[in-house]
Amino acid sequence: MNRRHCLAWGAIGVGLPGWTGGVQTRASPLPGKLVIAHRGASALRPEHTLEAYARAIDDGADAIEPDLVSTRDGVLVARHENEISGTTNVADKPEFADRQATRLIDNVSTTGWFTEDFTLAELQTLRARERIPLNRPASTAFNDRFVVPTLQAVIDLAKAQTRETGRTIALYPEIKHPGYFRSIGLPLEKRLVDALHANGYQDRPAPVFIQSFEVASLKQIRLLTDLRTVQLLAGRGRPEDFRLAGDARTYADIGSAAGLREVAGYASGIGPDKNLVIPRTARNRLYTPTSLVADAHAVGLFVHPYTFRPENPFLPAELRRGVTASPSEQGDLAAEISAFLRAGIDGFFTDDPATGRAALDAFNRR
Repeated sequence: MNRRHCLAWGAIGVGLPGWTGGVQTRASPLPGKLVIAHRGASALRPEHTLEAYARAIDDGADAIEPDLVSTRDGVLVARHENEISGTTNVADKPEFADRQATRLIDNVSTTGWFTEDFTLAELQTLRARERIPLNRPASTAFNDRFVVPTLQAVIDLAKAQTRETGRTIALYPEIKHPGYFRSIGLPLEKRLVDALHANGYQDRPAPVFIQSFEVASLKQIRLLTDLRTVQLLAGRGRPEDFRLAGDARTYADIGSAAGLREVAGYASGIGPDKNLVIPRTARNRLYTPTSLVADAHAVGLFVHPYTFRPENPFLPAELRRGVTASPSEQGDLAAEISAFLRAGIDGFFTDDPATGRAALDAFNRR
């Protein structure tokens, strides 16, 4: 095993028998490369529901990812965005019609219904819906059946499934729009860390990865806990906290060799847009891998790119199948994941953990 991969494995923290966290200690350690269920098995069930997370675990995910926003009464809940008209039935609820509002979220004017305008009790009268029904029509059969889960419910699921399966099920929470929530008096960082600590996730060996696009948020979390943190890297632009501070540096600067040396001072790994690892050509085909993985490994950071989705519109041209113009036709996701594994990544976010598990198992058998 070369030095690069030794660094990557060490950064992930393989081998968790010393962590108990209230979970039976016979649970197996996390593997060296992780299948991370992006919002649960979100290609099959409405995202960020307990049912999506449970299906992901059944399909072989090592970690489940709840994106976190706040209710009006300060409870952390799992939604990709605080604007929930696309992921719940809130627009069909006449009792909440007057809650529709327009807000400036990360400098983008957004109209809809926002979690911070609802108490937890009110929010849990809503039901989840498929976010991208044209891509995932089968998932719409589950519309209006599942509640919006709290962070605590997701933690309880992960711990219960760890006990039941004997596999350590990791948590991979993302703090959404932390600067915005701080500006309205609902800061997320301490609430998240306090919840994790209260549930026995207290130090680096614990199976937790806290992620954010905002640098200031991750640095604050680093002061609050020894749990692992992950700097997310978008394909373009700059972190919102940089914009507000007048810092001209972009995600490209953060992902440079020099930038990654700074990241290593406050984070354990990076979660880049997958195109930063293997870009695509003008014809939308996979191109030559960049140096990002090697540069990150050189400073002890692991690399977990996002997001691997099975439908043709999300795949490179050469891996599409069937009716390629169809928004819901699925292509060869396993082949795409395999290309990234060969490029040296340490795990990946996928909407289809079953395919991800099969691709990783096949790669490990080589």
